[in-house]
Amino acid sequence: MKPVGIGMDLGTSGLKAIAITADGQTVAEASATYPLLTPRPGWTEQNPSDWVEAAHQVLGELAQKLQQGNWEPVAIGLSGQMHGATFLDKQDQVVRPAPLWNDQRTAQACAEIEAAIPRRDLIQRTGNPAVTGFQLPKLVWLRQAEPEHFAQTAHVLLPKDYLAYVLTGQMATEPSDASGIGALNLGLQDWDTEIIQALGLNPALFPPVIPSHGVVGSLKAEWAQALGLPQGLPVVAGAGDNAGAAIGLGLSSARPGRGSVSLGTSGVIFVPTQKPTPDPEGRIHLFCHADGGYHFLGVTLAAAGSLQWYRDKLAPGVSFEELMEEAQSVPPGSDGVVFMPYLAGERSPYLDPDLRGAWLGLSLAHGRGHLTRALLEGVAFSLRDVLEVMQPLVRIDRLLAIGGGARSDFWLSIVGSALALPLARTPIEEGPARGAAILGLVGAGLYTSVDEAISATAPQDSEIGATATNSQPLLERYRRGLQAVQGFKGK
Repeated sequence: MKPVGIGMDLGTSGLKAIAITADGQTVAEASATYPLLTPRPGWTEQNPSDWVEAAHQVLGELAQKLQQGNWEPVAIGLSGQMHGATFLDKQDQVVRPAPLWNDQRTAQACAEIEAAIPRRDLIQRTGNPAVTGFQLPKLVWLRQAEPEHFAQTAHVLLPKDYLAYVLTGQMATEPSDASGIGALNLGLQDWDTEIIQALGLNPALFPPVIPSHGVVGSLKAEWAQALGLPQGLPVVAGAGDNAGAAIGLGLSSARPGRGSVSLGTSGVIFVPTQKPTPDPEGRIHLFCHADGGYHFLGVTLAAAGSLQWYRDKLAPGVSFEELMEEAQSVPPGSDGVVFMPYLAGERSPYLDPDLRGAWLGLSLAHGRGHLTRALLEGVAFSLRDVLEVMQPLVRIDRLLAIGGGARSDFWLSIVGSALALPLARTPIEEGPARGAAILGLVGAGLYTSVDEAISATAPQDSEIGATATNSQPLLERYRRGLQAVQGFKGK
């Protein structure tokens, strides 16, 4: 039988699993969905039991496909949504639904953390300030708001790490996901016990940290038997979703200068680096990479999400293709119209949930095409905001463009002009599940290192021959946008 690695990505809307060969070819995939709970405004939760049910369904379906193709799984690697909190009691039972990465209930907890540990110290040690979506503030919130649940809590696990525990009976985490908790010392790539104890928390709440390609344990016999998977199948720790996707794209801290820009619902710039040197103000994230290095991450909350909102709310029934055609008839700079894409507040570089969106500079001469083009430019320059902070800290030569919005040559020409960087595309779309499978192959011993696996599986990419865009009107529009943001924040 031919060996394959299984990668599972526990996302916000569902779980995806793929199987890849040692040279990175996908041979099977399966997926399942589960609900998102919003019990109060600003709260987002999921039931961990839904993750387990989805994993059982997806692994069973994938196992059948692999048996039919005469493929033999050698490991399961995990990836998933970062920052979530699965609270377990002494019997390792779930205490309450798990708050997720986009949950916003923890503002008071963040203030408590930064009162105990000065913000600058927190950034220097963990790479980030206290962020509302991170796991550590969720634990502090639990102590404040639900003391009965906090008293029951003996362990707290990230979503993918909880799934690893269910599959193996062993608790562990790895640096790329753990660095999004808010309590991992980046230099040590282990828990910062001084921070944890300064908050009056027990370091034993957190699981051991092992390498991203490390084996958490073997698949439980009951899972293997029920699903038709090999007995003793290693389950590998894996990576947080952004680091997992980067491994799948071939982005390594050992190869500086190459990163990615994602035009998904949110916009993300990801750039690997070899040294843990954070932005002193914490305006962009610094996390561990799954290859043993580090990576910068800048997130804008409403990228393609802005376009989706615009089409759904203001142009229902109009196709995206028609909107793009209208926008292409408008010159760069949108004849002075400026769009502020802060429909859900903003993360990088402002870390301000109260920022809001707007079109500025409208006149009777403007039409829908101006609104659309201004929106596309506004998103591009929200990414430029991220880049302005990131470039003094890390070398950036080229970015791989990924996500649904990256299918548009027109939008990418605007993004490329705004960022003033070459953009490339790759045919790979499996995302974090692919990176998890690659880490599984390393954990199973098919490769001696993560870097060797990246070299063997990195997809080909091609630079985008985007239409040249006059960048001067865009730069003028960018400056106007910055002035507008500063004016809003000053009120």
